[in-house]
Amino acid sequence: MAAPNSLISLLGRTPDPEQLRHVHTIPARKAVNEPWPDWVHPDVVAAYGTLGIHQPYRHQIQAADLAHSGQHVVIATGTASGKSLAYQLPALDAIHRSELRVLSDPGKIHDDGAVTLYLSPTKALAADQLAAIRSLKLPTVRAETYDGDTDVSSRRWIRDHANFILANPDMLHFGILPNHTWWARFFRRLRYVIVDEAHSYRGVFGSHVANLMRRLRRICAYYGAGTSFPEPVFIAASATASDPGVSFGRLIGAPVREVSEDCSPHGSTTVAFWEPALTDVKGENGAKQRRTAVAETADILANLVSSRVRTIAFIKSRRGAESIASITKRLLDEVDPSLPGRVAAYRSGYLPEERRALEQALRSGQLLGVSSTSALELGIDISGLDAVLVAGWPGTRASLFQQIGRAGRAGQDAIAAFVASDDPLDTYLVNHPEAIFDVSVEATVFDPGNPYVLGPHLCAAAAELPIGPAELDLFGPTAEGLLDRLVVQGYLRKRPAGWFWTHPESAAGMVNLRADGGGPVSIVDAETGSLLGTMDSPQTHYQAHTGAIYVHQGDSYLVEDLNEADHCVMVRRVNPDFYTTARDVTQIEVLETSRSVQWGDITVHFGDVKVTTQVVSFQRKALISNEILGEEPLDLGARDLFTKAVWFVVDNRSLHGAGLVEAEFPGALHAAEHAAIGLLPLVASSDRWDIGGVSTALHADTGVPTIFVYDGHPGGAGFAERGFEKAKIWLTATREAIKACECDAGCPSCVQSPKCGNKNNPLDKAAAITLLDVLLKDAS
Repeated sequence: MAAPNSLISLLGRTPDPEQLRHVHTIPARKAVNEPWPDWVHPDVVAAYGTLGIHQPYRHQIQAADLAHSGQHVVIATGTASGKSLAYQLPALDAIHRSELRVLSDPGKIHDDGAVTLYLSPTKALAADQLAAIRSLKLPTVRAETYDGDTDVSSRRWIRDHANFILANPDMLHFGILPNHTWWARFFRRLRYVIVDEAHSYRGVFGSHVANLMRRLRRICAYYGAGTSFPEPVFIAASATASDPGVSFGRLIGAPVREVSEDCSPHGSTTVAFWEPALTDVKGENGAKQRRTAVAETADILANLVSSRVRTIAFIKSRRGAESIASITKRLLDEVDPSLPGRVAAYRSGYLPEERRALEQALRSGQLLGVSSTSALELGIDISGLDAVLVAGWPGTRASLFQQIGRAGRAGQDAIAAFVASDDPLDTYLVNHPEAIFDVSVEATVFDPGNPYVLGPHLCAAAAELPIGPAELDLFGPTAEGLLDRLVVQGYLRKRPAGWFWTHPESAAGMVNLRADGGGPVSIVDAETGSLLGTMDSPQTHYQAHTGAIYVHQGDSYLVEDLNEADHCVMVRRVNPDFYTTARDVTQIEVLETSRSVQWGDITVHFGDVKVTTQVVSFQRKALISNEILGEEPLDLGARDLFTKAVWFVVDNRSLHGAGLVEAEFPGALHAAEHAAIGLLPLVASSDRWDIGGVSTALHADTGVPTIFVYDGHPGGAGFAERGFEKAKIWLTATREAIKACECDAGCPSCVQSPKCGNKNNPLDKAAAITLLDVLLKDAS
């Protein structure tokens, strides 16, 4: 592989300093090893030895020791640091020893043999973990996956005989906990619960899983009374995160120890910060458009592949992954017709054999370039990659480190490049790399007490076992009030012993772990009648309105009809060179203020709000240039959302004192709101589509200029609250992002928003900076 400096030149052949904004080097790290603990059975040590693992890393042993001693633990270290061994070791040791006891006295009935439950957010990860466990060839370990694809005839055998079961939260919720009596013997013997990729449980999904973990713990306690292990030990594997012990403790509702010092070896990585150049294409308000991150990343990937540099390009969307691969192949075909076949896209929806073939092609070097969605979906362990490209901010610092950690995995030096998209946060980060490398990574944000999430889980818990007064603390301080409300609504009955489920419908069916209300809507192919997938009801007005382009497993479909009465969307296969974005108009009403802080004349609030939104039109935009090709009106009803918000209240006097006149207020507030929404992921693990905003020069509830930023999920998701807690850092970065942008009057890289219902009008970039100066003048 070429030296890092040579590789940087390959990113753009002759890098333009206006594009290559910064270069940061992550130094190499040497391994720190520890001997195998005395408590590990020699057979388990020998099994790892057959895979070439003779000296574990210190962090692996630290985490394994904690779990073996009965303490809940999270191991939060980098990509390819061997987290799997840390949780496998205590689990496999316990299983192996208990099975040997059975073999030594086959005539005796053994009901205390250890079993393990492994949970991952995706089936692909569980399949990878199953292969890893089976590769150890321990004859005492009977590992099996138990998910929606498991054959019905196999489920009873797995339930009764498997001692290492790999499942996902969905199967735990729908298949295991509601039928816990069938699993009584398993729960009595459950020694370890492994929660893989724990950092992925954030927002509303994280809130659901947090309540699911509480339900699991109470079922375990019910069956564990009087046994050697009254409660299983929870072990989590996570990407690097801020306070991982605190986050995982909130997820399971119990104290947790953390191990976060990475002692695995890694080569040095040179990280380039790349900003696409401005083009002559003009968008709204005459602002110049930047070249898209998709087109720029495809250019860089083609350069690297043509130089035989093995590279993965990451992007958040499936459509983006397909586009990068397609453009890269076209560019390479002009240089060397043998190269396009060595580039592939990877996306969700691949069959297991297709994914294995891709992994093997990467390992062998047959593939030189892959464009992929998130590292979590890819889930591969491959050495020998030279470079990683990250097209657009992946959402969190933890995700960025996880993705760039894919390069240099065999210990060799590597190159990574973060290619900024047209977004305020990306603009800020390519100009402030210290915001990535000089601060701790984000906390995982979720709210288990969200009543829209907790209420249905209380119903599910009561259906599993009546909820007694002594269990209220497990579900948090709002649980008792919610239980009483559910009694009034007819879902539960209260008796002296507690709350009982009495409703005829399925309690588990009231919970959709991966949705936020409104029920699923079916996406149907109009030509074949086949079901392509489902979508959460609240998203249909934005992503499945008539005329929208819907992308499924890399294929594009035109929405022909949105039938809300029948919860159905009819689509037809197309191959457009554009995508669509919806526009809405929004009003917001303050319902209750929970917390407030005073910054001189500025007041910052957090509390409950009602957001009324109506999608009114949609735009078609070119895939490559982002040029607006057209706009059409929509006739859709308004929707109410009861959620959480943070809002900033400033009086006219303060703005006048800073030199602003009233005619400038709307543009200043609107531009600052857009930029603040874009920058919130800097302090909260949110996506900009998880949140919304409203700004007004005269709000009905405050009577003065006000900016609102709210969670886009019923009951809130924790993002707005995090914004309230980190408001000074958040707004300071917002101001710096606007200042750093090289445009004249405001563009998508600073103050324009792709989902603005007012067509990004009015916007006043200079006045927004002045407004933010006013807000931050006395911030604390």
